[in-house]
Amino acid sequence: MDFKSKLNRTKIPEHIAIIMDGNGRWAKKQGYKRTFGHKNGAVAVEKTIEAAVEIGLKYITLYAFSTENWKRPQTEVNIIMSLLVQTIKKQTVKLSENNIKLEVIGDIKKLSKKVKLALNGIIDSTKNNTGLTLILALNYGSRQEIIEAVKSITEEVKSGKLETENINENIISEHLFTSEYPDPELLIRTSGEYRISNFLLWQIAYTELYFPNVLWPDFEKENLYEAIYNYQQRNRRFGNIG
Repeated sequence: MDFKSKLNRTKIPEHIAIIMDGNGRWAKKQGYKRTFGHKNGAVAVEKTIEAAVEIGLKYITLYAFSTENWKRPQTEVNIIMSLLVQTIKKQTVKLSENNIKLEVIGDIKKLSKKVKLALNGIIDSTKNNTGLTLILALNYGSRQEIIEAVKSITEEVKSGKLETENINENIISEHLFTSEYPDPELLIRTSGEYRISNFLLWQIAYTELYFPNVLWPDFEKENLYEAIYNYQQRNRRFGNIG
């Protein structure tokens, strides 16, 4: 089915977040090591970004590396980081040609100097682009993000800049990594797993969830369009009766 042609272009979500799951299992099914899956997962990233541009999506957040991913074998971590640098360098020109702005959320201090240099270079070169904002969640964990927000708010209260009774949802949101972006309307997790995995826990309070039974390297443009079509059929009530 051609889901792209069925989309209501006036109801495209402003922000989509994706947990790109299934690289390792995909590789195992092919009889290869997990790292082979990560390499093919990078291809799926390119297709997804192209699809997002084609339909005029404003923001897309990709869960690229979590704070828990450091627990994986060091060889796998090294290859993921190496692939990240390669992909960034490869996409630099394409991002600019397509008016895409790259940004990062998470604690990037732990990333290697090589990764940080590559990231900062493309962030700087695309900072004035006005099309799709591509947000990479790197060394990101939502619980840690919330903890850091609480610490920051506490310091403001202690210094007298903020009154305790004035703390509300907006104040908390303003202290998160995602303060400059709208909350995602749609969260996609590939591979058929039904978990959030410490991703955007505050931000997805009213986000629609979609769990396609497809491993990330097999995720095509049509899969993204199908997810959006599914989203458009839902009645978002936000606690009301619709």
